[in-house]
Amino acid sequence: MLTELFILLALLVMIIVVYHVFKAVKQIVVNSIMGLLVLLAANILFGLNITYSWIVLLICAIGGIIGAAIVILLHQFIGIF
Repeated sequence: MLTELFILLALLVMIIVVYHVFKAVKQIVVNSIMGLLVLLAANILFGLNITYSWIVLLICAIGGIIGAAIVILLHQFIGIF
């Protein structure tokens, strides 16, 4: 009886942990897609010619829309990307 309760408790803890991990991953994926769409739209609409290097994609994936705005501002004012 005690073993079954321990297994049930462990299963509940694992379900809660998996739920929170998937919730965080979902937010990261949505954030990444939104940032890359903003960067793509800015390139198409304004003709910025920002190259899609791995650092630009990483900044947009982590930063989302704000990351894309940072890349655009750095491209416009400093000419880094």
